[in-house]
Amino acid sequence: MKPRVAVVRFPGSNCEYETARALDACGMQGVIFNWNELSGAAGSGSCAWVLPGGFSFQDRVRAGAVAARERIMDVVYGDAVSGKPVLGICNGAQILVESGLVPGWRPGAVEASLSGNLAPGRTGYLSRWVFLRAVRGGVDKCPWLTDAGEAPIPLPIAHAEGRFVFRPADEAQALEMSVLRYCSPEGAPALDWPLNPNGSSFGAAGIMNPGGNVLAMMPHPERALNLHHVPPNLPGPWGELRRNRGPVSDPGPGASFFTGLARYLEVR
Repeated sequence: MKPRVAVVRFPGSNCEYETARALDACGMQGVIFNWNELSGAAGSGSCAWVLPGGFSFQDRVRAGAVAARERIMDVVYGDAVSGKPVLGICNGAQILVESGLVPGWRPGAVEASLSGNLAPGRTGYLSRWVFLRAVRGGVDKCPWLTDAGEAPIPLPIAHAEGRFVFRPADEAQALEMSVLRYCSPEGAPALDWPLNPNGSSFGAAGIMNPGGNVLAMMPHPERALNLHHVPPNLPGPWGELRRNRGPVSDPGPGASFFTGLARYLEVR
């Protein structure tokens, strides 16, 4: 029997179907639950949770702030504390930060911010492809990064508030939790625009909790599930593979985040 992974749909979510399909394609069963299906989600027998991208509750107050206070997040929180893997993608990452699950040094306390993008000459929403790398500590500890390796991974971003910011007193431990970082196509650290697309501290593209089972990331792996999702003009090995192979359904650079979970769950 395939392990079930719950995908939570909030009002304004728009990536739940792509996320469920990505889970299905990697040997699991993605099951979509509405934010108000408390009994169904709580009793779903899910092995993991994903909070997908979108604009939950129209990003009122702050992105993710309203969704983080919905009762379904009490269920997610309890499972996360018990060790179940939880992934937040883009708006899902914002919800995890607002719920206090990441960085998670003091569970339940909001200890980071996803602030507005810092990009020269522009403000607001930004959508384009970027490169990021998984840090060795994350690959060793985080179920979602089991298959990520350390080579540059191209993924699309689509957000207006994606800049991870921490208090100065927390920066040392925040650096350790920043397990996904923007980089150049060759893998060099990206601290400045344009390779760091939003001015995020340490070039952080994703952060995990101390236990490693909860990951909040701004780029969208579900939108790079297959090779045909990769732009033909993208630099680096993935772009070259796309140009040489054409628009085929081979696994793309985003698949590793879901196959990593499958490996952790011992999917055969």
